[in-house]
Amino acid sequence: MASGKPRPGSADSRTAWDNDAFDNQPGAVNTISDGLYDYDDVDTSSDVYVNHGRRGHDDDDDNEHRSKGIWASFKGGLRGLWGTRQTEDTHQDRELYIRTTIRELIIYAFFIITLCILTFGMTSSKHFYYTKVMQELFLDAPFPDTKNTFKGITTMHDFWRFAEGPLMDGLYWETWYNDKNVSDEELGYIYYENKLLGVPRVRQLKVRNGSCEVHPDFQDEIQSCYDSYSTAKEDKNPFGPENGTAWVYSTEDDLDGSSHWGQLDYTYSGGGYYQDLDNTKAKSYPMISSLKANLWLERGTRVVFVDFTVYNANINLFCVVRLVVEFPPTGGAVPSWKFRTVKLIRYVTTYDYFLMACEILYMLFIFYYIIEEILEIKKHKCSYFKGVWNCLDVIIILLSLTAMAFNVYRTVKVDELLELLLVNPLVYPDFEFLAYWQMQYNDMVAVVVFFAWIKIFKYISFNRTMTQLQSTLSRCSKDIAGFAIMFFIIFLAYAQLGYLVFGTQVKDFSTFSESIFTQFRIILGDFDFHELEAAHRVLGPIFFMTYVFFVFFVLLNMFLAIINDTYSEVKAEISMQKSEFEISDYIKRGYNKVLEKLSLKKDRIRDIQDAIHSADLNQDRQLDWEEWRLDLKMRGIPDAEIEAVFAKYDQDGDMVLNENEQRKLQADLEKQKAELSNELDEIERDKNDSAGATSSGRPASARSKGALSHVSCNDSANESDDEDDDDDERRVSSKNMVSKDDFQVLTRRVDRMEHSIGSIVSKIDAVIVKLEAMERAKLKRRETMGKLLDSITEDEKLGRSDEELRREQMERLVREELEQWDSDASLSSSSRRVNRPASGRSIASTASGSSGSRGSITGSRASVSGSRARLPGGPHGSSSA
Repeated sequence: MASGKPRPGSADSRTAWDNDAFDNQPGAVNTISDGLYDYDDVDTSSDVYVNHGRRGHDDDDDNEHRSKGIWASFKGGLRGLWGTRQTEDTHQDRELYIRTTIRELIIYAFFIITLCILTFGMTSSKHFYYTKVMQELFLDAPFPDTKNTFKGITTMHDFWRFAEGPLMDGLYWETWYNDKNVSDEELGYIYYENKLLGVPRVRQLKVRNGSCEVHPDFQDEIQSCYDSYSTAKEDKNPFGPENGTAWVYSTEDDLDGSSHWGQLDYTYSGGGYYQDLDNTKAKSYPMISSLKANLWLERGTRVVFVDFTVYNANINLFCVVRLVVEFPPTGGAVPSWKFRTVKLIRYVTTYDYFLMACEILYMLFIFYYIIEEILEIKKHKCSYFKGVWNCLDVIIILLSLTAMAFNVYRTVKVDELLELLLVNPLVYPDFEFLAYWQMQYNDMVAVVVFFAWIKIFKYISFNRTMTQLQSTLSRCSKDIAGFAIMFFIIFLAYAQLGYLVFGTQVKDFSTFSESIFTQFRIILGDFDFHELEAAHRVLGPIFFMTYVFFVFFVLLNMFLAIINDTYSEVKAEISMQKSEFEISDYIKRGYNKVLEKLSLKKDRIRDIQDAIHSADLNQDRQLDWEEWRLDLKMRGIPDAEIEAVFAKYDQDGDMVLNENEQRKLQADLEKQKAELSNELDEIERDKNDSAGATSSGRPASARSKGALSHVSCNDSANESDDEDDDDDERRVSSKNMVSKDDFQVLTRRVDRMEHSIGSIVSKIDAVIVKLEAMERAKLKRRETMGKLLDSITEDEKLGRSDEELRREQMERLVREELEQWDSDASLSSSSRRVNRPASGRSIASTASGSSGSRGSITGSRASVSGSRARLPGGPHGSSSA
C-alpha cells in the first residue's frame, strides 16, 4: 500500500501528458489543457516511486539531454522558419509541399498586409483635395481685365498679366473677406491655412542670338535667330541693368537646383536668371513690375519657372508648386504645371508612429526574405535566376532596400531645410528636388505593392484551377510572340501613316508617340472621327475604316482566339490529370484529427470518472494509490498519466484521495467534460453547415463519400505519439488516397483499354479462322488429288479401256469434294455467328474469305471442265492430266 510520503508527478508524467495523442490539440481546444491536465503546480523535487520501485533522476544526464533537445529544437525552428519549397525536398512528398506552401503563404500574408498598411498610410483623399484647391487658386483664377487664366496663356503679355494678378493675389492673403487686414502672426498664409515657406522664386532660361542659321536668301532681312532650347545654346551673358540675380546668370550648382522635363520635350537645366520675391505683396509687386518694365522676357527666353512651397500644419502636408510657361521658337506660349502634394515630415501623430512600427516590421520582413533568397541561391546556384518568381523576389527586395534608403535620406534632408528656414525665413527653400524624389519614392512603392500582389500566384499555384492562367500564357507564348510581330508591323505602319498625314493638324497625331497612343485609344473606342475627317476628307475616313477593320476586327480577334484555344486545351488536360493531395484534403484531415482528439479526451475523462466509483474495492470512501493505479491500468491508461492526475489532487500527500479530493477531481472532470461536449457540438454544427452548403451545390456520390471516409479512417488509425512516425504514416496515407475524380479517370481509361483489347482479339480470331480454313482446304486438295491418282493407277492396273467410265468417276469424285467444301464453309460461318458477335472488320474479313472460297470453288470447277475437255484426247491426254 501507500506510504506516507507524497507522490508528486514526475518529469516523465509531464512528458507523457504533453504527447500529441492527449494534450496537443490545435485551435480552440488549447483551453482544455487547463484544469485537470494542468500540472504546473506539481512538486517535482523528490523521487518518484512506481510499483513500489524507486526511479531516480540523474541531474547531469537530464541537463545534457535538455541542452541537446534545446539545440535540436533551435535548429529545427530555424529550418522551419526559412524552409521553402525550393530548399526542402518536396518533390516526393506532396504533404510536405502543402505544409510548406501554407506556411510560406501565411508569412507572406503578414508581409503584404504590412506593406499595404504602409503604402495606404502614405496617401489619402486629403492629398487630392489639397492639390485641387491649390490648382483652382492659381490655374483657374481669371486675369483682372480678361477672363483668360493661366491655362490659356499664349503670349508673354499674358504671362505678365498673370504675374501681376492671380499670382500676387494667390500668394499673399493680407486681408479678410471684410477687407480688414490680417494680423502680423497670420501673414504669409494662403487660404489662411497654408503657410508659405520662405519666398517664391521666378527664374528664366534663354538661348543666345545666332544659335541657329538663317538661309542666305533671308540674311539681309533677318538679322537674328534664336533656336530651340539646349544647354549648348543657352545664353549665360548678363543683360539689362546687370545689377542683380535677375540679370546675371547663375549656374545649376550655384542654385543647388535640378533639371526639368518640359511639355515640349525639352530638358531645362537648373540654372538661369532668377528673382526671389518677398514675403509681402507690397514688396513683391514692385519686383514684378521692374522686371516687366526692363524687358526681362525677350525673344531669346525659352522658359519661365515660378516656384514656391506651402505647408498645411492641419494635415501635415507640403504642396510644392511649379508653374511653367515655355516659349517655343515658333512663338506663342505653352503653359504647364506641377503640384506635388507630399508628406515630408513623417512622424507627428499617433498613427504616424504606428506606421513607423510597421516600417520597422517591414524592414524585418525584408531581411527575412534576404536570408531566404540567399539560402535558395546557395542551393540552386545560377539556376535560381531561371525562375520568374525568383527574379520577382529579387526585384521586390532591391526596390524595398532602395525605398528604405531614400526614407532615411528624406528625413535628414527635410530637417536640414527646415533648420535653414528657421534661421532665415526670407530665403527660397528648394523643396522641388525632395518633392520630385518623394513622388518617385511613392511610385516605386506602388510598383512594389503591384509586384507583391502578383507574387501571390506563386503560393496559390499548387491548385490545379489556379495554374490555368499561368499554363495558358506559358503555352501560347510562342504563338502570341509570332502574332505580335505581325500585329505591330501593321500597327506601326498605321501609326506612321497617321503621323505623316494628320500630324500637322490633329493634336493626337502631332508626334509619333502620340500617334501610337491614339491608335490604342481607337481600339478601346476612344476616338474623334470628325477631327480626322476635317484634317483630310479622303484619307481620314479611309485611314479610320481600314484601321478598325484590320486591327480591331481581324488582328485583335485572332489574338483572343489564340488564348481561347490554348485555354481550352489546358483546361482539358488539367481535367484528365490525376488529382494530387490538395490543401482541402490537408485541412479536412486536420479537422478530423481535432474531432478524434476531443473524443479521445472525453473517453479518458469518462474512464477516470468510472475509476473513482469502481476502484474503491473496500468501500471505505478512500481511494488509495494502488486501487487507483490498478483500475486505470486495466483501462489502458499509462502509468505516467495516472501519476500526473493522482499527484495533482493528492493535496496532503498521503497517497490517498479522500472524499474532498475526490469531489474536487469529480467537479473538474465534469467541467472539462462539459467543455469538451460544447466543443464537439460546435464543431459538428460547423461540419453539418459546411456539408449542407456542399450538398446544395453538388451532392457527393457514394463512391466519393466512401473515399473520404476511407481517408479519415486511415488518418485516424495512423496517428502516433511519435512525430516522425506520424509524418511517415501521413505520407503513406496521402499516397493511398483515391478521390472520386481519380476513380472516374481510371475507370474511363480501363474502359478504353478493354475496348481496344477486344478489338485486337476479334482481329486475331478472324486471322486464325482464315488460317484454319486455308489449312483444311490444303488437306482436302491433297486428299482429292491422292484419290484421283489412286483411281487412275488402279484403272491402269486393271487394264480398263473404257474412257467414258473413267471420266464419269473423276467427275463424281470432284463433285463430291466440292460439295463437301461448300458444306464445311457454311457450317464454320454459322458457328462463328452463333458463338461470337463479329465486329465490322471481322465480318468483312469473313466475307472476303468466303468470297475467296467461292472463287476457289469456281476455279476448281473450271479446272475440272478443262480436264474434262482434255480427257478425250486419248491415253496420252489422260496421263498428262
